[in-house]
Amino acid sequence: MTAIAETALFRAVGARTRRIRHSGWLNPQILVAGAVLAAWLFVVVAAPWIAPFDPLAETGARLSAPSAQHLLGTDSLGRDVFSRTLYGARESLPIAVAAIGASLIIGCLLGAIAGFFGGVVDATIMRVADITMAFPAILLAMAVAAALGPGLTNALLAIVAVWWPIYARLTRGQVMSIKEREHVEASKAIGSSRWRTLFRHILPHSVTPIMVNATMDLGQIVLLVASLSFLGLGALPPSPEWGAMITEGAKNFYQPWIAAAPGIAMVSVTLAMNFLGDGLRDVFDVRARR
Repeated sequence: MTAIAETALFRAVGARTRRIRHSGWLNPQILVAGAVLAAWLFVVVAAPWIAPFDPLAETGARLSAPSAQHLLGTDSLGRDVFSRTLYGARESLPIAVAAIGASLIIGCLLGAIAGFFGGVVDATIMRVADITMAFPAILLAMAVAAALGPGLTNALLAIVAVWWPIYARLTRGQVMSIKEREHVEASKAIGSSRWRTLFRHILPHSVTPIMVNATMDLGQIVLLVASLSFLGLGALPPSPEWGAMITEGAKNFYQPWIAAAPGIAMVSVTLAMNFLGDGLRDVFDVRARR
């Protein structure tokens, strides 16, 4: 390679690096949050191979303090807390992701229909959303979960029932602001159907704020799942779900390691999702970067 070609290559790489840095993707918040979430994703996938003990088996003395054999001690049944915390990620995180995904689908669909068609459809959907949001999320989720019965599946349904209005209102506002733009009017002028206009020319332009909001909500959903399990309305024993582990830790107040491990795990996930959401908002907000 000639000196001129090498110089051109270095300039191209440097320009690309500067564009990435300017776009905000190298924001320390995004990098740190991404590393934490990648670590937890690895735990979800590899827990059976990296956990030293079976999370449901008695592996040592009951309520033993952290030691070389049991890094985070044991619980009241002699089960390894470290192994249960790792396996708890396989219970808590997939449920939270499923709840966010279902809430996004339902809320975005109803919000898009309400914002685009307006009239009676808009009024009906938004009044249902307003009534749902009038209650604190945790209280309404408790009521729904209590009516359905304990279990992670019912906890998932309860969370979706109280969380979809958030995305319905957000999507409705986005659709109402976008549907009057020139490219939407052009789509109508060339004969596109109303549904095609909605899903092809409006919704794709509404995705960014919705996804940023969903990213930040994921941490709250993890806490809500744990709250329902803590109250006996989520995971059932002997499930190693984080909220259920904290319930057991509350019963053994003088053995703080039982509740500390899942508590720290939840805090790390929640903070990582909040940092990631803030970083993504900065990346996609062009005016803030300027």
